[in-house]
This record gives sequence, C-alpha cells and structure tokens, in this order.
Amino acid sequence: MAIDQFGGLGGWDFEGFHSGGDTECWKRLGAHLVTLHDDERGEVKGTRFTVWAPNAQAVRINADFNWWTGDAMQLIPNTGVWVIFVEGVGEGTLYKYNILGADGVWREKVDPMATFAEQAPANSSIVYESKFVWDDDEWMAKRATTQAHAAPMSIYEVHLGGWRKGKSYLELAHELVEYVKWQGYTHVELMPVAEHPFVPSWGYQVTNYFAPQSRLGRPDDLRNLIEALHKAGIGVILDWVPGHFPKDEWALGRFDGTALYEHADPRQGEHKDWGTYIFNYGRNEVKSFLVSNALYWVSEFHIDALRVDAVASMLYLDYSREPGEWVPNQFGGNENLEAIDFLRYVNKHLYERVPGVCLIAEESTSFSGITREVHNGGLGFGFKWNMGWMNDSLRYLALEPIYRQWHHNEMTFAMVYQYTENFVLPISHDEVVHGKGSMINKIPQDDWRKFATLRAFYSYMWAFPGKQLLFMGCEFGQRSEFNEDASLEWWVTDLWGHHGLQRLIKDLNELYVAHPAFWKLDSDPAGFRWINADDVSGNTFSWVRSDGEGQQIACVINFSSEPRHDYRIGLPASGTWTEILNSDAAVYDGSGGVGNLGRVISTADPSNGFDHSALVQVPPLGAVFFRYEPEPVAIEEKADADYVPKRSGATRVTAPFDLDAAPEHLAVERE
Repeated sequence: MAIDQFGGLGGWDFEGFHSGGDTECWKRLGAHLVTLHDDERGEVKGTRFTVWAPNAQAVRINADFNWWTGDAMQLIPNTGVWVIFVEGVGEGTLYKYNILGADGVWREKVDPMATFAEQAPANSSIVYESKFVWDDDEWMAKRATTQAHAAPMSIYEVHLGGWRKGKSYLELAHELVEYVKWQGYTHVELMPVAEHPFVPSWGYQVTNYFAPQSRLGRPDDLRNLIEALHKAGIGVILDWVPGHFPKDEWALGRFDGTALYEHADPRQGEHKDWGTYIFNYGRNEVKSFLVSNALYWVSEFHIDALRVDAVASMLYLDYSREPGEWVPNQFGGNENLEAIDFLRYVNKHLYERVPGVCLIAEESTSFSGITREVHNGGLGFGFKWNMGWMNDSLRYLALEPIYRQWHHNEMTFAMVYQYTENFVLPISHDEVVHGKGSMINKIPQDDWRKFATLRAFYSYMWAFPGKQLLFMGCEFGQRSEFNEDASLEWWVTDLWGHHGLQRLIKDLNELYVAHPAFWKLDSDPAGFRWINADDVSGNTFSWVRSDGEGQQIACVINFSSEPRHDYRIGLPASGTWTEILNSDAAVYDGSGGVGNLGRVISTADPSNGFDHSALVQVPPLGAVFFRYEPEPVAIEEKADADYVPKRSGATRVTAPFDLDAAPEHLAVERE
C-alpha cells in the first residue's frame, strides 16, 4: 500500500471543525511533521500541509522545496480541506498556498494555522515544531487553585518591541523579568504578540493568529520568556484580537476568493474606522478557528489570561456606524447575537477546560452582565476594564486644583456601579498616544505639582476597589507619548521626580500584595466603606478597605495644593493606626514636611458616621494610608524631613532613592 495521499487524515477529522466544536483545530490544519507508513519502505518522514478553502477550484503548495512553482494539493471529499504530504521536508521550510478561486483568480496566501512566519516585510509561513520542555509546574499548580477575584492583580502593560528597543524574547526573559519583579507587579500584559506586519498597529491587526511575531525571536524563545516570568511569580496576560483582522491580500481576507472568515456584506463584515474585516461569528468553522486560537495560547504557551480587545465592537451591530450602514438582528435590535454566543462559548470553554485561566474584556459600554456567569445569562468574563473610571479620573486630573471641587463626583461616581461587574482599573497605552499626552503632561502647573499629583493619583488607584493596570513608562513619568519606534526614556529615572515616582510604584505594589484588605474583597461591598466622599471644597477623598478578617486600612487622598492639618476622619475602631504610606515622603521626591510621625491614635469621638475618629495630617497633593493595629505598636517618632513611614514602622531614610538599587541593566542610559 502506497503512502496515504491525505496524509493520514479523513473526513471524520473535520466533523468538529465544521460543527463549530473543534477547539484544537491547529492539530489538524496547518503544517505538521508526520511519519507515514509505506509498505515497501516502512516509515517515511515528511510534512503534511492542510488548509481549509472550500470554494477553491484548486490549491497548490508553493514552497522553497519546489522553487515556488507549486505542487497540487488533494481535496478531502466533503470537507473543503486540501492536503498534501511532502516526503523529506522538515522544519524551517518556507511555504505559502496558491489558491484558485471560483472567479478563476489565483491568490497566494499564508497559512492561517502557521505557528511561525517570516519577519516583515517578508511573510512566508515556516514549518516549525516546538522542542520546548516546560519547567513551570509549581506556577501552573498554584494558578489552578487561585481565585482571581480574591487575589492581588497589579498589571504592567508592555509593548515588547518598545520596552527596550531591539531586545529579543531571550533578552527580555532576563531584563524585563528582573525589572517587573523588582517593581513588584503580579502580572504583565503583553500587547498582541501574534504576527503582524505593520509595527504602528501595535499588534492589533493580526495576520497570523497562531504565530508569535518573529521580530523578537522564535516561538520557543517566547515560551522561554513566559516560563521565566512564571518562575519569578509573575502571571502573563496576552492581548487577544478576535474582533477584526486586516485586509492584507496575502492573509485571511477573501481567503479562497470568497468571504470565508469574514461577512460578505460590508455592513456586517467591515470596520470602516479601522479598515479591517469583521469575523463571521455565525460560521461554525470560524468559531472553531477562534476558540482554538484562544486555547492554543493558553495551552501551548501557558498564558494565564486573555485580555479580549474591542469587545464593544463585537457586541453591537451598529458600532461606529450611521443609520442605514448596519443590519439589525433577527429581532430588529442592534445586538450582535452571533458574537454574543461566540464570546459565551469561548469563556465557558476556557474556564471549564483550563483551571485558573482568566478572560478580561476591554468593553467601553454599559452592556449588562459582562462578568456574570454564562449559566446566569452573562458573557462569562472574569473581569472588565473600567473605562468609565478611567475617563472620569483623567478628566479630573487635567483640571487646575481650584476647579476640581466642581468635578468632585467624577472621582466618586465609579462606586455607584462598582459591584455590577468585576473591574480592572486601566491606565493603558490608549491613554498616552495620539495627542492625548503622557500621564505626567496631562496634569497642569509646575513639575512639583505634576509629580505630586501623579503620586497621589497612583496611590488613589492602588487603594480603590479593582485590580490595577499601568502602561510601561507611566510608572516613572515618561514625558513623551508612547512611540513604538523608540525605547522608553530610561535615562530620566535618574532624575528628580521620575525616580521618586518609580520608587512609589514599587512601594505601592509591595504594600498592595502584603495587605489583603486592598484586594481580597474587591468584588464585595463589605471590602469598602467611604469615610468622606463629600469633601468637595477640600478636594479630599477618604475610605476604609477591609479584608473581612480584621485587617483595615484607612486611605486619605488630597487633590488640593493645600495641606490638610488636623483633618478629622472617622474610623471603625479606637487605637493605633500606623501610617504605612505617605506619598509626599522625601524618598518619593516629595517635600517630606507633612506627616503623622508614623501613627495616629483613634479615640471614641464619632465622625463621618463612625463611632471613632482621629486627627491626621494630609500633605498637599498627597495620599496617606493607615493600617489598624489591634495590639499597641511601639513606633520611634521622628519629625525630620527625611522621615518615611514603612509597613513595619518608622524608618530613617539616610539617602535619596538610588536607581543603582534597581536591576543593573536599568541603571542610567545617557545619549
């Protein structure tokens, strides 16, 4: 018997793919190294190439092994799948598919299932087989038992190509990991790493959904980076883009001469704003393709969470469209019922399939039930980005302090809907591009006030209910907008203001992880209580966070340029409240002149609806946090300007923060 012309595949292998139930279609489609049996020669090694092109008249494999002249592929009956086995061909082979459409036009296409691709501007698919042996069992076992809602999540969003320009996955496995661990983040979020030819798209216009971008190295190099992060105790979130794909003629668009992955009707199948195609979520094969892609990153690359991009554009048929430019659903509404079903399917499958995995929605509307369980009528996401909180708070920061009193509610309104969803508080790349200005330059007045305000805001953000996300460079107050063609401005971290802000983020992360009151009850009203949400004239906000097991932390944030001396705050208990953070401390490049000598004493004097209260000193444009100590704590009282309260009590700072204490490779770079 000769070698099977279908490479060992049959129609039954694609029944799940056609029904929408194949969640691992990358194992059947694409290029695979296989060994087949020949009666005369025994085992024969080679590569099987398989592609779905149901409307094609013919398909050829164009590759370096045939000098790009094309070898005919065979159609597996009743599948729409074309296949060829090429003996002696192995890893590293460059190839494309040449597809003759029903219109008589040949189109050369890359493999939708390729797991490796040439670096742009070249685009050939590459035969690749991972040889990586994972060594992160301890992390994976811990992840499987972690309840994300009741665990700390402080996220550093990273554009890998711009963090330090020119660094590879393997170099980042040392340098990025060391920095993130030093800063104390619990997670990194990687902007889309799937292959994309246009760098300024930041990876949001994907041409190869199963292939990591090759600019930074090979797929196993990315696995090495992810494993290094896991070994450092850092989770990895990947941006995933199932909402749209680009129109590059060599990629998914009009793949076999017809609208195969996208809707044929441009009112349903195109995003005019982005110049992209929209996936046809009602087509079973497309559902198999996308759910498989989600599982592929989670299972093959040990990704811990997927942040799903542009969910709002998927949910609404009239998203960014004028009347007459969209097609209503079967009930006459504007909800994309097929996309809603698809999102529920992906969430349900991944949560059931992979213990500890998490999906996060970037969703900017008031669509109900984003994080409600699928069986309760929701979409099933674990978290939703709180875009309302982000927009409100950034508008507030941009105001001169004297005008903030008339916009006080913009900083408190998020608590009105805080427990309708499970939220992530995002300050992402979208907020520091396209003329919006960097975080430090959003704030008015001089540099002292800019840095003080930003320190107060980050303190507010870390203490507010919800998980935190901060885009790279924002942690040290980079002045320039994000530029994908350049590295972050690391040299400024040696300068006044910048290095203090960077140190504050480090300490905020340490405080956050060490104190369950900041995260354990993020999704439970029992974890938060306003002290005073109505100090409009003072531009001051105060509240208590609790872990439900006795730990209580009072947070006071002053967005006024005036200090608040002997400011009375209600508290839930009498006794010692240790000052665990003062954002105006000298070590953060603050004035260091307004503090609480390490503690305040609460007495049985009712205030703000509490039975107890204390007088506290709150610095201008500053934040102070106090932890309740059920037992008396001995604290050495110091009034010096270099005094900085710490979690373990008061400490004398003998020198300003020195970046030499940071990872060695991030010591100062000067041009």
